[in-house]
Amino acid sequence: MEKETEIQRIIETLSPLETKIIPFLKEDIEKIKEKSGLDEVSLLRALKFLENKGIIKIKTAKKTIIDLGTNGIYYKKNYLPERKLLLTLEEKNHISLDEAKKLSKLSDNEFKVSIGVLKDKALIELTNNKLTLKATKEEIIKKMPEESLLEILPIEKEKLKDEMLLAFENLKKRKDIIETKEKNIFDFELTDLGKEIAGKEIKLDLLEEVTPEMIKEGVKGKKFRKYDLSYPVPQINGGKRHFVNQSIEYAKKIWTDLGFKEMSGPLIDSSFWIFDALFTPQDHPAREMQDTFFIKNILAKLPEKKLVNAVKQSHEKGIEKSKGWNYEWKEKEAQKVVLRTHTTGLSARTLSKLKEENLPAKYFAIGKVFRNETVDWSHGFEFYQTEGIVIDKNATFRNLLGYLKEFYEKMGYKKIKFVPSFFPYTEPSVEIQIFHPDKKIWLELGGAGIFRPELTTPLLGKPIPVLAWGQGFDRIITEFYKIKDLREMYANDIKELRNKKIWIK
Repeated sequence: MEKETEIQRIIETLSPLETKIIPFLKEDIEKIKEKSGLDEVSLLRALKFLENKGIIKIKTAKKTIIDLGTNGIYYKKNYLPERKLLLTLEEKNHISLDEAKKLSKLSDNEFKVSIGVLKDKALIELTNNKLTLKATKEEIIKKMPEESLLEILPIEKEKLKDEMLLAFENLKKRKDIIETKEKNIFDFELTDLGKEIAGKEIKLDLLEEVTPEMIKEGVKGKKFRKYDLSYPVPQINGGKRHFVNQSIEYAKKIWTDLGFKEMSGPLIDSSFWIFDALFTPQDHPAREMQDTFFIKNILAKLPEKKLVNAVKQSHEKGIEKSKGWNYEWKEKEAQKVVLRTHTTGLSARTLSKLKEENLPAKYFAIGKVFRNETVDWSHGFEFYQTEGIVIDKNATFRNLLGYLKEFYEKMGYKKIKFVPSFFPYTEPSVEIQIFHPDKKIWLELGGAGIFRPELTTPLLGKPIPVLAWGQGFDRIITEFYKIKDLREMYANDIKELRNKKIWIK
């Protein structure tokens, strides 16, 4: 009798989540999730509540999960490099290395890796600098388990057998194709009390909370669910902005406090604003596919003819004592559309709209930019940049260094240095570096300088001094958050995000 009373007392403390899973406690977790209709978070919460009441005992085990890395996500959609090379050889067998590389459109590193992989698998033959396909389609399928592995990820490592395990070991040696992480896997067992309660269909007509209607109209014939205040409860985490967004807002406040106005503009822009207006020659390496993402089959509309002609003149023949770049400037090249490689294009757009009565003026921007980079601990193919310009006929190089020093000190950096450098559109030019305490190296954050007259004259109508800088913002905030690898910034591990500190304002 006493035991039944205790069971009834516990039943009257069960929450709606718990009563949903009680009938299925003799099943495994996946079956409980399916039959109860609860999502994973709600299910785990209900199980934790039941453990607190002594009905079950939760068991956790760590499992190694294999998932796609950054390059793996790309290769899953666009084929592994060795598959691209095989497709090329299927169309045109026995070709030179140079022709194979050109037709497969692989980078130098991808091409070298692909040849090594395919030779190890005995799928190709390399003689006299010529490649020959030496396998049938059936043999290729059999010897390329790496492709099948990418299709089934994520997966627990212990579930991989034989050739899939070998494929895992092969891909693990290559950069960012796959990654492994430890994950807690939950299970539970019933206690003696749980065995008494499990399988029962419990229907409780108990009140969960006090509402304004109850207070106003009263309640008859119903009881409140009992709450045991001694039970531990899960930690509740309030919502907050992503730490990168918090950092951006903090940096914006620094610039606005210094009297700057914010610039904004498109993520996709014409080469005219990204390169030509900034006096970057049309044969500059930064404009090639290796560094820039171009948008296919579309040309941009250029601004007014007067400005276009002024930029063309600056490139071809220069201005005043400048000789320009001494080549034939092509309008069609300037019309090519790109994902912006820097935020300096915003500075060019802003300068083109300024009138003399607007001066002096100060502007800043913090925005996302895109580079065709190999992803590693210090590089990404998209990242934030902070941009600034000061337009003032009395501006000096010392003023430029002062603005940058003030900004970095407010961002928490005391140890910075300025290194002479070269950029196509500034003279003099300087590079800003900070000391990375873990890597024990000086890390470049971006460039700065005074815009050249060849840039300012077409945009402003006269060579007024313009202080300018563009800094990698993601790198700037890594030290504050103790981030050693830029890829951690957007991993979005919910536990890490909850524990991230905020900028003190």
